[in-house]
Amino acid sequence: MGKLTGKTAVITGASKGIGAGIALAFAREGANVVVNYAHGKADAEKVAANIKSSGGNAITVQADVSKKSDVDKLFNESRKAFGTLDILVNNAGVYEFAALDQISEESYRRMFDLNVLGTLLSTQAAVKSMNGGGSIINLSSVASLTPPPTAAVYSATKGAVDVITRTLAQELGPRKIRVNSLAPGLVETEGTKAAGTSEGEFKSYALSRTPLGRVGEPHDIAKVAVFLASDDSAWITGEVLPVGGGARL
Repeated sequence: MGKLTGKTAVITGASKGIGAGIALAFAREGANVVVNYAHGKADAEKVAANIKSSGGNAITVQADVSKKSDVDKLFNESRKAFGTLDILVNNAGVYEFAALDQISEESYRRMFDLNVLGTLLSTQAAVKSMNGGGSIINLSSVASLTPPPTAAVYSATKGAVDVITRTLAQELGPRKIRVNSLAPGLVETEGTKAAGTSEGEFKSYALSRTPLGRVGEPHDIAKVAVFLASDDSAWITGEVLPVGGGARL
């Protein structure tokens, strides 16, 4: 029997990278999984197919979590498929690095709308389906704790996520809903490869600040997400847990 047997989890931005790794790890522990995606339908369906081929239960739901109408659809589909909700992972997010004189209003709004507003809207909808308790995991970043140069806006969004985590842990604690931030260091994913941050100069810089001396993999993050979702962390809420090999970017 897995640590999450009988539980249902919604994971936003789960078509690839860290989100996909968490979805697969949750399914291995027995959870019913809702694989959310905004654009990567084929990738999301592949994640769900992998879960089903291993005997698990999963559905895919397209939704841009920065839009309330899409969020409502996401959680309506989750309820139709699995009933009540036990776990929400607010993983959907975007990042962009730019020096101060290159920051644009468009990129600012894009990052804050998805990383911050998306977290609030998804949590707002999720708690309506959590009867008798639950676990909410917000994907933050070590950049919220030690922000690197050219990451003013991205780091600010993750700092906001951490404040939301601590605030909602207090609001939702009486309802037995725990809220924690999981803050990865540099993780090699399709996104970081495309952005060039898992190689070259940025990778060398990150590794120089990482005591364990390697870039993370999605499974490194997924293992901790399982811990935060399960009863193993039943006495933990309102915390920001760095998971980056000791990284101090």
